[in-house]
Amino acid sequence: WRGESRGSPQQLAERYADLAASHSEALRQREEREWHNARLRQENARLRLENRRLRRENRCLFRQALLGPGPDKPPTDPGEEAEALRAQLGRLQEKHRRALRHLRRCRAAGRPEASGLEDGELDELLLEE
Repeated sequence: WRGESRGSPQQLAERYADLAASHSEALRQREEREWHNARLRQENARLRLENRRLRRENRCLFRQALLGPGPDKPPTDPGEEAEALRAQLGRLQEKHRRALRHLRRCRAAGRPEASGLEDGELDELLLEE
């Protein structure tokens, strides 16, 4: 279309300005999404580490409960110990229920928190309940 003008120079300038503004806005939104995704990835990594730590702690506590007090600890009253373990179990079960509710909401919303689990892990947890 050499030599053909599809509008006045002013119209072309306005159109160019509109395109430049749209492009700038698209770039800004992209940068914002990338920043938000990076922040979510960091939070996800932090939560995975916390999850691993809690699993290790849980295994350790479970082993201690199975093995009983060590040689340097005086034996405790079995009734007291059983009551303390029941209370701890209740707290852990409540935490587990809250975590599963959160994961269900994340999955329903299609958010990445639920997709960070290994394949089938969430399904397995949800079936356990």
